Amino acid sequence: QVQLVESGGGLVQAGGSLRLSCAASRSIFSINRMGWYRQAPGNQRELVAAITSGGRTNYADSVKDRFTISRAYAKNTVYLQMNSLKPEDTAVYYCAGGGTGWDYWGQGTQVTVSS
Repeated sequence: QVQLVESGGGLVQAGGSLRLSCAASRSIFSINRMGWYRQAPGNQRELVAAITSGGRTNYADSVKDRFTISRAYAKNTVYLQMNSLKPEDTAVYYCAGGGTGWDYWGQGTQVTVSS
């Protein structure tokens, strides 16, 4: 079992940046993939970005060229660098990890982008 704890959310103006962190309770080296989801009120949870153990990344079209997912094995941490934020990026952001499925979830961190 792995516990995931997100941090770094907050209120930012449009065009600003935030970096989210996801700290795992144990090594993430053996976790096949880690990712970030988000859910806005009234919307389904959507995958924003993911990274595999091999370093392959994928992004939702809506965040490509603005968001970057990365990881630091030594810190058991995954990051989401978010630049050029837009009001439509407002949501609760969740960290997730797992093998073929998403087995582990964090509690989420709120990101609010004001116009």
